[in-house]
Amino acid sequence: MARILIIDDDPAMVSVISDICQERGHQTVAYASGQKALESLAVHAPQLVITDLRMDKVGGLDILRECREVLPQTPVILITAYKTVETALEAMKLGAYDYITKPFKVDELQLTIQRALDNQSLVRENRNLRQIVKEKYRFENIIGTSTKMQEIYNLIAKVADTDSTILIQGESGTGKELVARALHFNSTRQHQPFVAINCSALPENLLESELFGHKKGSFTGAVQDKIGLFEEAEGGTIFLDEVNSMAQPLQTKLLRVLQERQIRRVGDTKSVPINVRVLAATNEALGDKIKGGNFREDLYYRLAVIPVEMPALRERPDDIPLLVSHFLQKNAAQTGTEAKKIDPKAIEMLAKYRWPGNVRELENAVERACALCDDALIRTTDLPPQVIRHATAPPVEHSGTLPVGQTLDEYIREQERRYIEETIKFNGNSREKAAKMLGISMATLYRKLEVKAQRAAGASAASASS
Repeated sequence: MARILIIDDDPAMVSVISDICQERGHQTVAYASGQKALESLAVHAPQLVITDLRMDKVGGLDILRECREVLPQTPVILITAYKTVETALEAMKLGAYDYITKPFKVDELQLTIQRALDNQSLVRENRNLRQIVKEKYRFENIIGTSTKMQEIYNLIAKVADTDSTILIQGESGTGKELVARALHFNSTRQHQPFVAINCSALPENLLESELFGHKKGSFTGAVQDKIGLFEEAEGGTIFLDEVNSMAQPLQTKLLRVLQERQIRRVGDTKSVPINVRVLAATNEALGDKIKGGNFREDLYYRLAVIPVEMPALRERPDDIPLLVSHFLQKNAAQTGTEAKKIDPKAIEMLAKYRWPGNVRELENAVERACALCDDALIRTTDLPPQVIRHATAPPVEHSGTLPVGQTLDEYIREQERRYIEETIKFNGNSREKAAKMLGISMATLYRKLEVKAQRAAGASAASASS
């Protein structure tokens, strides 16, 4: 139970309050002098302070001020006579938890004490949870010692505690949301909300309502007012993942929000000011979308005040052993077992693979291997079939007809699409299984296949017209 400090220059009152507290199993420390209580406040470190407001020399307000300095999380309950209620209300403004007027009822004091202790317990729990979350999203938890990752660490450490809008660019599975959360939880906004949304997961009309909210009756199904995610994130951070998929009309509205720092709910005529930091992410090169007229150039520059480029895993193969070790430890913590070891040959095989699904695909591969291995050692045979096939396939002999004339981006995208198609075939033409194996969303898989279909259709049309 709790340790409660009781201060009152009336010994009878001290005795009554002590008895009430002790009946509930609490430990009490009592003082008839405010001065003596002040001198020993830090020594006793009570979970609750109950003090009379009016005492000679050192009164309840003095006790309250000292508590706020020495024990800021400790609630203070004031006992006051009816005539000094106004002073007690002033004390509430200074941080007192509550006040009780004399004469008080026993059950009234008991209830106030229990509420104060419950509230302190919640505050302590929330503080611990915030610390756990902050530990989880420390910069060091973005695993990698390669030069490229060291550059990422240095950059995000510099910009975390600013309000600059940041665009995180990189392929699916490279850890863009992890970086966004690290930026938030290492900033002065860390105690405020972090709100994330995948812009590719909703159609345009629903995404607009989700982001900005709506007024009752603004469209079919809007049966009541709804605040949007920008308002939910007030004082904190909003993370717009896959912002590259946002339709152009919505891009215009987002641009206005970034310029004016105001949002307007769907169907409303009034704008609402917001105090939100905006982080965005894209898994496509926005330069190509801008050239094709599919993404606003002015919005790009508003989002990319500070661009962060996340490297693909194939660009930092030296980080693979470190990442594998991290995922083995993580798997052990989740399953409550001892961390498994991995055969050096299996590590070599993992390092040779291209990882189109990046870090997310590697984590899935390690989790799969942990589940399938027969003992405490992961061997090459426990690795995913595509990893084994890639490592054991004979070298490809080129006929000298490589597609010279393509840009490097076009060539890489073509290889990526071919790999996606092969993975779909490997999974019995199940796109859902293929997306899971690749470590990408279904929306991303369909979009990449759709781009290919559009280009093929364009090529056919051009051929027919010639």
